[in-house]
Parts: sequence; C-alpha cells; structure tokens
Amino acid sequence: MKIIDLRSDTVTQPTAAMRSAMAGAAVGDDVYGEDPTVNRLEALGGELTGKEAALFVPSGTMANLLAIMSVCSRGDEYICGQEAHCYRLEGGGAAVLGSVQPQPLTFQADGTLDLGQVAEFIKPDDPHCARTRLLCLENTQGGKVLPLSYLAQAGELCRLSFGNLCFGAQLATDHTSKPGLIQIVRTGEKNRGRRISTIRRDRYAIDRPLAKDCRWT
Repeated sequence: MKIIDLRSDTVTQPTAAMRSAMAGAAVGDDVYGEDPTVNRLEALGGELTGKEAALFVPSGTMANLLAIMSVCSRGDEYICGQEAHCYRLEGGGAAVLGSVQPQPLTFQADGTLDLGQVAEFIKPDDPHCARTRLLCLENTQGGKVLPLSYLAQAGELCRLSFGNLCFGAQLATDHTSKPGLIQIVRTGEKNRGRRISTIRRDRYAIDRPLAKDCRWT
C-alpha cells in the first residue's frame, strides 16, 4: 500500500522532470540582478499579485521575517494570533533578529481574529509602550479560509490605525487568488511550496520602495 505523507509540504520530493528543469535552468548572479530565472520568477510574482515588485526567498519563514522587518523597527510591535506560524513556529525570529515584539491574540473558531479585540490591543501613543505597526494574518488558519470581506475589514482597520497589514497565504493554490485580495494588503507572501512536489520556495510581493529595503535586510 502506498502511503501519502501529509505531515508537511516540506517532506515532498521533486520529480525527475523537476530535477531536470532545475539542472538546466539559466542562472546568474542574483546580487547583481543578473539571474534570468530569478528575475522572471520575481516579475511573474509581481504580475500575479498586482504588486510593483516581488522578492524570491528560500523559505516562508524568511518571507514572514522580511514582511515584519520591512515595516517594523526596533521597539515596534506586530499583532498576530496565538497559533500563527510567524509567532509560534519561526524561532522568535522577529524578536531575536528584528527586536520587534509580538502581541498574540486568541483566534476565533472560524480562524479569524476579533477585529474589536485587535483595536483594543493597539498601543497608545506613549513612550512606555511598543508602537503597534503591523497586523499579520495567515490564510488558511487551522484549515479555515478567511473570507475576503473579513480581510477587507482588517485592511480598513489597519489603514485607519497604523497602516500595515501583512498576509501570508497559499495564493497559488487556494481560493484567495481572486483579484483584489492582495490589493488589500501592503505585503503578501506567496508560497509556492505546497502541491507542487518540490522543495518549498517563496515569493514576497511588495511595493517597489520596500523591495530595496528588503534586499538590505
């Protein structure tokens, strides 16, 4: 009996055709912007998400870290869920590497964060408090798909409060690829790892001014 391992998208193996494509891919120095394959991939990422630019990074963890550090400075804070990957399963990278404090909240049964509670936890303009700069959402959350209407409401709350909403999703494979989603957010992680039987690689879709900052980061 053949066993399908569903523990994680990272346990999948590339097919022979995928290995052949990787071995034969045109390469160059990405530091100088001269890798044609990476350049095409980043251009496609920006095109698919409607963003000005995209950044190719080795993992979703790195994409999440860039998303947080590109809009938060030392002493700032991001709001997320208790079970969020960027909070619970990424080694505390934002705090360790970015000096950015997380403010975790409890997810509701449908996978959303109560936006009223989010508003309550936005810190006041007080030097004793961390500065709330970002709301991080992940789709899906606990197997629950976040509705577009909810994401629009979250985006409006952020726009009126502190300006930044980061959204991590399987945009290449789930229903959230619908037009308009990525326009709600300032940054978006586009995970290409799942459902393609290969090593996980991500693209981070952003506005062009942030792209330069992310390369420095």
